[in-house]
Amino acid sequence: MHAALHTRHRAVLPDWLAVYYQRPIEITHGEGRHVWDAEGNRYLDFFGGILTTMTAHALPEVTKAISEQAGRILHTSTLYLDRPMVDLAERVAALSGIPDARVFFTTSGTEANDTALLLATTYRRSNQILAMRNSYHGRSFSAVGITGNRGWSPTSLSPLQTLYVHGGVRTRGPFAGLSDGEYIKACVADLEDILGQAHGNVAALIAEPVQGVGGFTSPPDGLFAAFREVLDRHGILWITDEVQTGWGRTGDHFWGWQAHDRSGPPDILTFAKGIGNGMSIGGVVASASVMNCLDANSISTFGGSPITMAAGLANLTHLVEHDLQGNARRVGGLLIERLRAACAGLDTVREVRGRGLMIGIELVEPGTGDPYPEGASAVLEAAREGGLLIGKGGGHNSSVLRIAPPLSLTVAEAEEGAEILEAALRATRSGRSVS
Repeated sequence: MHAALHTRHRAVLPDWLAVYYQRPIEITHGEGRHVWDAEGNRYLDFFGGILTTMTAHALPEVTKAISEQAGRILHTSTLYLDRPMVDLAERVAALSGIPDARVFFTTSGTEANDTALLLATTYRRSNQILAMRNSYHGRSFSAVGITGNRGWSPTSLSPLQTLYVHGGVRTRGPFAGLSDGEYIKACVADLEDILGQAHGNVAALIAEPVQGVGGFTSPPDGLFAAFREVLDRHGILWITDEVQTGWGRTGDHFWGWQAHDRSGPPDILTFAKGIGNGMSIGGVVASASVMNCLDANSISTFGGSPITMAAGLANLTHLVEHDLQGNARRVGGLLIERLRAACAGLDTVREVRGRGLMIGIELVEPGTGDPYPEGASAVLEAAREGGLLIGKGGGHNSSVLRIAPPLSLTVAEAEEGAEILEAALRATRSGRSVS
């Protein structure tokens, strides 16, 4: 069944549309933290549709909200008043930490980042953008132009001039041997040097607090606060890309930027993925002065759709009322320690890192320390055979296993997933298959 569908897929969809697994699976339904494929196989989901199923599959409150809204009206557009959109915007603005916040809804994180770039370059009257090495911000023409990750940047053409700054990867590169304080000081010096080479104004720095596609890497807490002090001296805006880190996934904070809040909140915040729990929602939050800088009319045909806003409201309410951020902190802390213990002594594992329910396992070639994309692919396959879905990433080498379950994960499910993943890592290392 899957082979026939895969053949049809390849015949009609682009060659560059990535699909996991040598024998791709068709996921037909889900419940809680589990999904099932078309052949009836059940999987524990540790990737959640790329960090998108944030609370749980088939969450009753969300499915009810969608059904009830669908029974009234599916679509109107932003040309008309939309009560669910205003309701959700009020909640997001209050949670954002940005003073006098305005919210614009989009349909994806890519579109959100694209809008943030439009706002920043218009506000600053500059097409120069600072971005982080190893970063990923989406697949639009402008987002690809600021992505510091060769594996996801298919063209060097761009409407923007992008200058790449050190700081996204703590354990590799010229500053890897430094202490956290020395690392921050070196990265700030690099930022100052980059600004000395820029022509006139720079519009903004865009950064993921934890790099998602880049392999769940992050700088020491406080780096972006130190950057902000430099940016403020030059009038440069700070855009925090919270598409993967937002809504409490890191456990310690509701937003990733809050680990770097000494110098205040960002100027612009982008979000997507988890807020819709599978529905297509993205958005931008900015102060009124920045958001209102555009001097032309604009609308969004599908951004802020009544049905997606209803889903987002129900999902956010469930998240807050059930303290899923706290659950991410508690269960995520147990899971990362369990995985570190499981990986101790494995010469294919360089590092287990992360916070909350955003965990990466970086693999290397035994004896060389080189990136090991073949090993990551093999573990991905073996984990699926064992009944666990995970992701992968890690720059252009794709040597990091990405673990990001729904935030309602239980302790028992965390232990089950860790056991499957440990077996996959050990079996792949020894060249055996997982039964």
